[in-house]
Amino acid sequence: MPTVGCHLSSAKGFLAMGETALSIGANTFQFFTRNPRGSRAKAPDPADTASFLRLWGEAGDGTFVAHAPYTLNPCAARPEVLDFARQVLREDLDRLEALPGALYNFHPGSHVGQGVSAGIEFIAGMLNDLLTPEQHTPVLLETMAGKGSEVGGRFEELRAILDRVTLSQRMGVCLDTCHVFDAGYDIVGDLDGVLTEFDRVVGLSRLRAVHLNDTMNPLGSRKDRHQKLGEGTLGLEAVARIVNHPALRDLPFLLETPNDLPDYAREIALVRSLSRETGA
Repeated sequence: MPTVGCHLSSAKGFLAMGETALSIGANTFQFFTRNPRGSRAKAPDPADTASFLRLWGEAGDGTFVAHAPYTLNPCAARPEVLDFARQVLREDLDRLEALPGALYNFHPGSHVGQGVSAGIEFIAGMLNDLLTPEQHTPVLLETMAGKGSEVGGRFEELRAILDRVTLSQRMGVCLDTCHVFDAGYDIVGDLDGVLTEFDRVVGLSRLRAVHLNDTMNPLGSRKDRHQKLGEGTLGLEAVARIVNHPALRDLPFLLETPNDLPDYAREIALVRSLSRETGA
């Protein structure tokens, strides 16, 4: 059975998220560490965290993903934005140490005219400042659509960041299906070829999670518009190939599709039905 879940609100705490995930058939989930467009994060309640870990240890898959806010930009030009990114990364990583099984995912950021090379150096430099040998939480770079001045739209850019991080064993990648297609990687017509390219450039051993989304856009549009599974330009046949691919099927799949909870429950069931169709 595939590990599949969706993005949930953390407003009511970890236990509520775990209970919600299980109620819609999920065995993993993703949540923002703070308001995705804001800054301050509510400190976790130790009792709530302990109750969640008991529940998740008994009923979940064990893995879940914490997502940094969209406002985090570790390769910004303005010093105050860089200071905010450093503060968020430090706080999030410190708090996630109390949550075994968590993965921490963030968008590499936008170089805002400074150039891709400068952006890569900024991102890696900040990670080198913050990662420690004692840290347990893996940090994932997300594949991006390449819109505007985003860093991470090409596999080579992710590899360049990883190569510059001293504690690179703490690092991984989250592959977003909408983003990679919008970035120009044809996962509909040549999934094997794209994954072979990823393996050559980054290494499949780095791949730790998949954001499973359809897209509203054509290949290479560089726009980043998520769509419900089967209702976009990827289509259900491509989604089925993704969830059953030997290089991907054992990874956690996180839905970031435009849905409410009942629709997420239907999509989770859909992913499971697609995996069963080929006997996976």
